[in-house]
Amino acid sequence: MNKTYDVIVIGLGGMGSAAAYHLMKKGLRVLGIDRFQPPHQFGSSHGHTRIFREAYLEGASYVPLAQRAHALWRRLEEESGKDLLAEIGGVMIGPENCEIVQGTITSAKQYNLPYEMLSAKEMAKRFPAFYLAEDEVAVYEKTAGVLFPEACIEACLKIAISEGLEIKTDERVLKWGQEGGGITVYTEKGIYKAEKLVISAGAWNPDLFGFTIPLEVQRKVPTWFQAMNKPEIFNPDQFPIFCWHYTNDLNIYGMPGFHGEGTKVAFHQGGLIGTADGLDREVSSEEIAPIQRLVAERFPDLNINDVTIDTCFYTNTPDGHFVLGKHPNYDNVAIAGGFSGHGFKFCSVIGEILSDLVIKGKTNHDITLFDPVRFQKS
Repeated sequence: MNKTYDVIVIGLGGMGSAAAYHLMKKGLRVLGIDRFQPPHQFGSSHGHTRIFREAYLEGASYVPLAQRAHALWRRLEEESGKDLLAEIGGVMIGPENCEIVQGTITSAKQYNLPYEMLSAKEMAKRFPAFYLAEDEVAVYEKTAGVLFPEACIEACLKIAISEGLEIKTDERVLKWGQEGGGITVYTEKGIYKAEKLVISAGAWNPDLFGFTIPLEVQRKVPTWFQAMNKPEIFNPDQFPIFCWHYTNDLNIYGMPGFHGEGTKVAFHQGGLIGTADGLDREVSSEEIAPIQRLVAERFPDLNINDVTIDTCFYTNTPDGHFVLGKHPNYDNVAIAGGFSGHGFKFCSVIGEILSDLVIKGKTNHDITLFDPVRFQKS
């Protein structure tokens, strides 16, 4: 007779691995399924580093979640013995009245987060790799930094497996449904049953959520540049993470390298639209020319011709906010997706939220902003 689990987790990237970790901490029988072998380079949870920040330009309501995520990342570090979060500081840059600067200040003030305002001249003195225009300023957050995504996923899965998590990798989920009050998941290799289900499959969520929701999968092209001059100014102790207002429609972001990969600089907006399985992962030289021109302007000590290229996915919502909550049609299914390029820092707390939702049917965290049916209401 087939085994029945308490919970099946579809997708073991940043969110799913954290959900599995929290579920195992509660003593449940859990099966995790991933179509690849996590951590892998085919989705949204790879690429050396991810930004962590608490003064949140996308809205002050994110701040309590970021604070809880910070505490949970530090707890996971202690338990795993691995370095997962490096607090190297962060700067939000742009004209003083731009959304990046004002949004960061607003959330910092609302939650009494310490920050420091830096002029273009002060930035040049403290962080000489950055070339700001005279009318630009920076909001400096000391406790911002980077997460190491592959190490985070490995830590979650290693601990969860040690506590009994079963996983199926290289196994594509074909469909799922509710049968006899429980959940049945059908894959290329088998059929699995559980009482509850978590769906956190990143760019594959549009095929799995099972209800109409406007998710847009976008292929991104992050780039890493080696230093041409003064390599020391790009070291983590002199080069904070950054988000930078470039035009009204375009922002860039980046961070230093930690293991020789170079300095990451990338556009937040733009990219090919399609499906996770249909988007081309080959990148042309024409595609990276715009970021090379920008790097030459803003970081002239980087070598624009010594560049490493990768691809990853954003899964965007129309409003840029997450999709997180109970499935609108099934009380025993929790879903997480649409992280719109700024979700990884929250993986630790979203794993906790997903475990709350499938175990208790609710969470103490305020996730009103992420209501999965908000687009149907509008």
